[in-house]
Amino acid sequence: MTVATAVAVCACGVAGKAVAPVARPVATTSASPAAKTADPTAAAATPTCSAPGVDFDCDLRNRIAAAQAYVNGRPGSTGIVLRDRRTGAVWRNDAARRPVWTASTIKLAMVVDLLLRDRAGTIALSGDDRALIGAMLNSSDDKAADTLWFRYAGKDHMAFNSAFPRYGMTSLQPQRGFSTFYPYWGFQKCTPDDLDRLINYVLTELPANLRDYLVAQLRSVAPIQQWGVWGAGPAARPGNKDGWSLEQGGWVMNTVGFAGPDERYTLAVMNSLDGHGGYDEGRATDTEVARILFAGRF
Repeated sequence: MTVATAVAVCACGVAGKAVAPVARPVATTSASPAAKTADPTAAAATPTCSAPGVDFDCDLRNRIAAAQAYVNGRPGSTGIVLRDRRTGAVWRNDAARRPVWTASTIKLAMVVDLLLRDRAGTIALSGDDRALIGAMLNSSDDKAADTLWFRYAGKDHMAFNSAFPRYGMTSLQPQRGFSTFYPYWGFQKCTPDDLDRLINYVLTELPANLRDYLVAQLRSVAPIQQWGVWGAGPAARPGNKDGWSLEQGGWVMNTVGFAGPDERYTLAVMNSLDGHGGYDEGRATDTEVARILFAGRF
């Protein structure tokens, strides 16, 4: 392993790697329903909506304002992109375009690429490959990601990175100087906007059988990934891919996934702690954002 800049221990999956340490992987209450007038016989008061100009219903606009107020008081920088797939409404906060270490969220893009290449006949995934894919999605297994990356990155190592922009990861940038194998899945940066486009590619562009497979996998992740978008609560039937790691610059805690009937809403959150907190703080931040936005809506 060649490391040009000090990077701390891997914390993103079931096991560490021989190649390099890898980029991975309170509370406020949600806005209450609109207040009623004191006279129970009178008509309900007109709701007061926060977040003017955001094209969501009043309840969600208030929740958006509460989520932003919450992260304003949390450690580090938290980029958020929320999308309503039914109406097309999108909220992105000011940090949504900030590049952050992807941590293991990039494994979702890896799986998309492997499944599409197999479908096109340019590779033939074996039973072992498919088991490794399942391990990456379920428990964020790093050794599985290593095996698949080294096996299918191609002679120039660029097969994955050349494809990622097609799945919405248009500002993804591999980072040099952290591993002898370049580019390497564990050392890349993207933005919450990239993750938003990725999860929406999964839900809207993939062939139905591949989409259904990934939706089912993301809805049944192991306890190690039951945070972040998972905080929407069981009624929302969430699914997510999380990523967490201690990187150059401090911990990053990321989550991307969906919630609501027919996967109506997608949410991408990237929390760069910037040295002001760690795993526990970041996990709490990501999970509480999802809870504020979705809990009790479904």
